[in-house]
This record gives sequence, C-alpha cells and structure tokens, in this order.
Amino acid sequence: MSHTSLTPTRERMLLLTLAGIQFTYILDFMVMMPLGPQFTTIFQISDAQFGALVSAYTFSAGASGLAASAYLDRFDRKRLILVLYVLFALSTMGCALAQSYGQFFVARVFAGLFGGVLSALIQTILADVIPFERRGRAMGVVMSAFSVSTVAGVPLGLYLAAAFSWHAPFWLVVGMCAVFGAMAYWAIPPLRAHLNQPDQRSVWGEIVATVQERNHQWSFAFTTASIVTGFMIIPYITIYLEANLRVPNTDIPLLYLAGGAATLISARWIGVLTDRLGKRLVYERLAMLVGIPLFVLTLMPPSPLWVLTIVYVVFFVIVSGRMIPSMAMVTSAANPKRRGTFMAISGAVQSFAMGLAALVGGLLIGRSPDGMVTGYWLTALFGTLASFASVWLARQIKLPESSAPQPVKPAAD
Repeated sequence: MSHTSLTPTRERMLLLTLAGIQFTYILDFMVMMPLGPQFTTIFQISDAQFGALVSAYTFSAGASGLAASAYLDRFDRKRLILVLYVLFALSTMGCALAQSYGQFFVARVFAGLFGGVLSALIQTILADVIPFERRGRAMGVVMSAFSVSTVAGVPLGLYLAAAFSWHAPFWLVVGMCAVFGAMAYWAIPPLRAHLNQPDQRSVWGEIVATVQERNHQWSFAFTTASIVTGFMIIPYITIYLEANLRVPNTDIPLLYLAGGAATLISARWIGVLTDRLGKRLVYERLAMLVGIPLFVLTLMPPSPLWVLTIVYVVFFVIVSGRMIPSMAMVTSAANPKRRGTFMAISGAVQSFAMGLAALVGGLLIGRSPDGMVTGYWLTALFGTLASFASVWLARQIKLPESSAPQPVKPAAD
C-alpha cells in the first residue's frame, strides 16, 4: 500500500497529534495505578479486586478491538478515529461524574470499549503514512506519550486527587481530549486508499483470513509475551511502594516524574537506534535485560529515595523502551491490505494480555497480617520468563527486506 505524502511540517504535526491521543488514552489507564491505594480504601476492596477493576478496562478494550477488527478497513481512518475519540472522552467524563463503585466500574468499561480501538488506529495510521525506514523514529515519538503521561500527567493526577478528589484526574483527561480532538480534525489527512482494495470476503471471513496468516499468528503471540512482562508488576507498584518500602504518598509523584523524564529522553534515542541497528536486535537486547529491574524492584528492602529513584528510572527506561521496537515490528508484520484488521486484533490481544497479567499478578501477591505485600517477586519471575519467550517469538516474525540495519537520513524541510 502506498504511503500518503505529507510535508515534513504536516508530518510532525500529525505525529504530535497522534502522540496526544495516545497520551490521553494511556493517561486514562495509567492514572489508575498510583491511585490504587486510594481506591482500595475508598471502595473497601482487596488488591485482587483492584486488579479486577484494572482488568475490566483492558478486557473491554480487548473486546471492542476484536469486534472492530472487521470494520477498521471499511471506513476512512480519520472519520473513525474522531468518532471513537469523542465517545472515549464522554466515557471518561462518566468516570469523573461517578459517585459509587458501580457507576465508576460501568464508566470504565465504556471507556475501555471506545479507547481500546484508538491504539490500533494510531498504529495503523502511522503504518499508512510513515515509510518503514523511518517508522521506528515515528513510533518513538508516539510512544513517548507514555513518558509524558508519567512526567506530567500521573504526578499531576496524584496532586489533583490529593487537592480535590479522585474525580479530578479524569476531568483532566476530558479537557485534554477536547484539545487533541480539535488538533486531530486538522492534522490527520483523509485515509481512504485501503478502501480501494478489492475484497469480496464477509466481515468474519476477513477476521478469519487475517488470523490464519502465519506471520500474524507469530506477531500475536509475541505481543502477548511482551505485554505480560511488564503488566504482571506495573498495577501493584504503588501499593508495594507504600506498604513494603514505606514510601510516603507525597514522594511517589517524584518517582513517576523521574522515571517519566528519563524515558522521555530514552524513547527518542531508542527510536533512532531501532531504525539504525534493526528492530529485532534492539528489542532482543532490551528484553534480555528487563529481568534485572523487575527482580530488583520486587525484592529490594526499604531504601533511601535516591536509590529508589535509580531503580525506578532503570525500570521505566527498559520496560517502556521495549515497546518501541516491538510496535515497529508488529506494524511491519501486517499484510498491508489487512493492516487495519490486523492492528485492531493486535490491539485486542494487547488489552487481553494486560488484563490477564493484572489478574494473575493480583492472585500471586497477598497481604501479611501487618499489611505487607507478599509474593510480589513471583510477578517478576513470571514477567522475566515471558520476556525470554518474547525473544524467541520475535525471531519467528518475518519483516520486510528494508528492515535490515541502515543509516537513517534526516527528512529535509
């Protein structure tokens, strides 16, 4: 499929807009992590129930991504992302207005339903617009949204929750959706080239045809292992920091700030290396290292804040850094004429993997009589094994010939 030609300025604005949409979607999910202790207290729920609350969002996102997989290649991608983004913003507004656990749970399900397709659409638009040889760098820009959400969004969300209530961070997301939604209307070009592909298959026939391709199957398995690596641990970090490492609630935003600031820098660097050295090579190196911060974080005793900051920075840089070459490989594994369907299913797989990992992680950990989290190191063990499995799976994915390492030429204005 030919790529839509954009001027360098328009391309940069497109990447900024897509990163903004990704930022709000990630923030809506990530803000739940540091608020875990508050939710367990406010709603009087266990750690495992909190994991189930996180999973409700990701499972609904996975279900919507799977359901949408048959339709993504049947609509103009710009129109579809605008409609879904508006519905996502309205669902997040429902979270902000919720007055009970039941209302909040329902709103989270709907936010997941509409937000779950956004990530797949963003990656599909990137693959449609950005040539393969520059896709790692573009993915680094968009994936830096994760870093920005931790640098500014998550600490700000914690402060808003402390100053006002837990409703406030969700109002923040709604306001940002309004800003980036307006930018998307201008920055995203109409993308209809995929509509010209002759296709006589039924809706479900297209899903079956997409899933049956062997390269797609390897990619789905790779995505699952890669996501499980981090999300066995991530939902329970704040709970562990407060209960076991005695970190004051006021210091937790500083850790997110340090980790996010480091990954904001490293994401761009890893994106460039991904294009220069090769997607698979960079992913394998990071995946083989990820077990170190996982075990250190889950086994370390109470330590000075500066020590925790170093561990947190290394954890964020490696765990989030893997996603840049990972997503570059996954987008490139797609059959171009089924890219939208493939990316929607891949997004659904990501969401299901996140939900499954959060559920299993919640079952592995427990609480001692004095309130300490127990068994947290088991999540690091399973996460590390999943990372090793992902390395083997990555080697089974066939990438385009242009994926060979090559010098990257900067785009000229």
